[in-house]
Amino acid sequence: MKKLSILLALALTMALGVTACGGSKPGEKKADGTQTSRLDEVKKRGVLVAGVKDATPPFGFVDDSKQLVGFEIDLLKNIADKLGVKLELKPVTSSTRIPMLTQGSVDIVCATMTHKREREGQIDFTITYFMDGQSLLVKKGSPIKNVKDLTGKKVGTAKGSTSEKNVMAANPQAQVLSFEDYPPAFLALKQGKVVAVTTDSSILVGLKNKDENPGDWEIVGGTFTEEPYGMGVPQNDSKFRNFVNGALIDMWRSGEYAKIYEKWMGPKTKYSIPLTWKMDIWP
Repeated sequence: MKKLSILLALALTMALGVTACGGSKPGEKKADGTQTSRLDEVKKRGVLVAGVKDATPPFGFVDDSKQLVGFEIDLLKNIADKLGVKLELKPVTSSTRIPMLTQGSVDIVCATMTHKREREGQIDFTITYFMDGQSLLVKKGSPIKNVKDLTGKKVGTAKGSTSEKNVMAANPQAQVLSFEDYPPAFLALKQGKVVAVTTDSSILVGLKNKDENPGDWEIVGGTFTEEPYGMGVPQNDSKFRNFVNGALIDMWRSGEYAKIYEKWMGPKTKYSIPLTWKMDIWP
């Protein structure tokens, strides 16, 4: 009995030791007083795990060869290369991307996410890597021409997105139906269950032009919001955030960003969107 008690005590001591040494979060101080960072963890692991969209062309989607590709994927590949690690992609939706980051399932989120002050209570953001605005996608010839025309009408968007809140604020009398992602919302438009789909204009361009009959749809209403996209990173981890910011700035200065943009949204692509903004880079 005495021997068993000693063994149990040793096991408990070892368990407590493991708990004390492991499971530290980015930004927390270790026993030696130094601060932990996801950057060091990623380098040690040799893999950068990123949350991305898999059904939102041209940002992140599965192509005909069943590969997950897109504008945001290529930005992340560049960051992983600068880190000297491999890139692992995990699909996220508008409603799961922040929880997956805060729970540690991913190291970074690059998933058409607008940098909103209200989100800073949960995560931190990098500098803006894409600027957009919210619009409406409707059937060609629809009487819906702007957000005011949605009064008493059903409009589809993605659950947990800023688009959901924006359209409610722009027209409180619109009936907003929230779907898990934008493709199901677009399907509802095709089935006549909603009269419009609303989100950032670039996402709508992707939905429209990936359709078998893109000419059946049109984007209307101009833009009624500003949507600066930032990559989501763990809170209070300036070492990791600064590295990613530096990588984005280097891409812009070197022209690599322009090459990636041209590849996915240049005039010769099916998702052509003019590059009309400039990244706010640091000296």
